[in-house]
Amino acid sequence: MMSNLAAPLQTLIRHEGEVPRERSTCGWRDRLISREDADVAAWAHAVDIDGAKEHYHKRSTELYYVLDGDGVVLLDGVEHAVKPGSLVHIPPGVVHGARGRMRVLVVGIPDIADDDLYFPQ
Repeated sequence: MMSNLAAPLQTLIRHEGEVPRERSTCGWRDRLISREDADVAAWAHAVDIDGAKEHYHKRSTELYYVLDGDGVVLLDGVEHAVKPGSLVHIPPGVVHGARGRMRVLVVGIPDIADDDLYFPQ
């Protein structure tokens, strides 16, 4: 008899400093959960924002949660001040970027693939 139960999803614990760190469109990121991980519904990167280039995604939503620092997040050309504890919801199609020096937890839903990164003309 076959079971109707799906296989359990993988559990995962990672620590900053023990994950790949790389340059991104927004600054330097620590890839806490990312594209190489199986059975995850999103990715999460801790990002040191420094001169984030304005860009957008056609399929993915991003959540920014400011951990440290302050600055502004640009959403379709409008500046919004952010500080520790601020949460920014960025739906698909919204051109976004940031100014200032901030440490931000960025969550992409679903995983933001390399082919879902666009720059405004």
